[in-house]
Amino acid sequence: MTGTEILMNVTPQESRVALVENGVLTELHLERTHRRGIVGNIYKGRVVRVLPGMDAAFVDIGLERTAFLHASDVAPVEREELNGQGISTGTSPAGNGNGNGAPAPAAREGIRELLRDGQEILVQAVKDPLGSKGARLTTYITLPSRNLVLMPNQSNVGVSTRIEDEGVRARLRESIEQLRDELAPQHGFIVRTAAELADYEAMYNDTAFLKKVWDGLQERAAGAPPGTEVYVDLPLVERILRDMVGVDIERIRIDSRETYQKVCGFVERYLPELIGRIEHYPGERPIFDLFNVEEEIHRALERKVELKSGGYLIFDQTEAMTTVDINTGGFVGHRKLEETIFKTNLEAAQAIGRQLRLRNLGGIIIIDFIDMQDDEHKRQVIRALEKALERDHVKTQICDVSPLGLVEMTRKRTRESLEHQMCEPCQVCGGRGYLKSAETVCYELFREILREVRQYDARELRVLASQNVIDLLLDEESAALAELQSFVGIPIRFQVETLYTQEQFDVVFV
Repeated sequence: MTGTEILMNVTPQESRVALVENGVLTELHLERTHRRGIVGNIYKGRVVRVLPGMDAAFVDIGLERTAFLHASDVAPVEREELNGQGISTGTSPAGNGNGNGAPAPAAREGIRELLRDGQEILVQAVKDPLGSKGARLTTYITLPSRNLVLMPNQSNVGVSTRIEDEGVRARLRESIEQLRDELAPQHGFIVRTAAELADYEAMYNDTAFLKKVWDGLQERAAGAPPGTEVYVDLPLVERILRDMVGVDIERIRIDSRETYQKVCGFVERYLPELIGRIEHYPGERPIFDLFNVEEEIHRALERKVELKSGGYLIFDQTEAMTTVDINTGGFVGHRKLEETIFKTNLEAAQAIGRQLRLRNLGGIIIIDFIDMQDDEHKRQVIRALEKALERDHVKTQICDVSPLGLVEMTRKRTRESLEHQMCEPCQVCGGRGYLKSAETVCYELFREILREVRQYDARELRVLASQNVIDLLLDEESAALAELQSFVGIPIRFQVETLYTQEQFDVVFV
């Protein structure tokens, strides 16, 4: 397989979309029917509590947890009376690639000047609920289409910085300004990268479509109670196709005939350049198995990533950040130690770029490259990492190697990582990733027996524990157990509990 292909595995319960570049899985997008993400959705919310100390507010949008709205995400308020309800809608910033930017901090007002308790506002979700945190919101509302992004109540026009040809930029700016004046004079627009080859008719259709969507959204919001979802972004399959701007897709394979027909209709209307590249896969063997995607997904959930040279990476994901450790492993090189380290770090940089996309890791990421003495080697490793992330459509920022040999970077996080979507904390270890040894549990058990005997009178003790712990007590720790039993002066019986974890035990008086 060469080039870029999209594989879609769709069932009634789950949709999975794999982006495969040159035969290698680089991205996986997952959406379950009962738990769809909310990024991009728009809600009529109600401010529950304004917190000046945090310069933020909590907003009820109808979810289990209230959502978080920071002052930097609150647009300068322009009040519009929607059916006399006084719903606040904000202006969107100009020249912003995704429409979610904010004015300069110096121009910001305090949260109390922007919002009040009980106020009804239109908000858009920019981050799904992550872990114990609620969703993150903004009032900088944006509505995307294939070629444009509508910014309600904003007069400016922006063109994607990825369109570098000045002649094309000037043509697109002139076209959208003319269309805005004709169809939506009170709104702003961003021209997306996908519009680079778009003609005037395509731009006209997008402008009219977005204006119609916004007008309908306002009508629904006017009569809806707080906590109502007034706009839902496209389902995963259509959203992926819409947002694959600037990606030269050679083929799209879909294993569901119903989804195939829906995608054909969507592409015919919005993405005519993809007509002829869509295929229905009718094979009996699962499509993800055919292209080894399933195997790659299982590897992406593992902590250790093997490198071809014999080195390996260790990924540790916490709530605050993700750390990546590089080791030479079995790679011993052929020349000097510095050369071995440099080659391992170069290979690791390329692998990390792919793993960040595949695992959908976001937030703060700390990479512990093997220490290098040569400054030129450090620059080449950073450049390799930057190149590996060039095709990543998620915004990243990379810092230089620190004095401790660490590379700090950030990757914008809007949705849960692959691990958090597909896994849950271990019920045995509680998510720690390790258990107390059987020996440690034995010694805890000895202390518990002494503690209980000193507090209560008993004729006999019964110890309930796991098989591993009791085997150790009766074998390697038998001498210590006999000494303890002689000291307490009462018999101790043992009972194996198959449902107990290695750390669990109970001491029962008989």
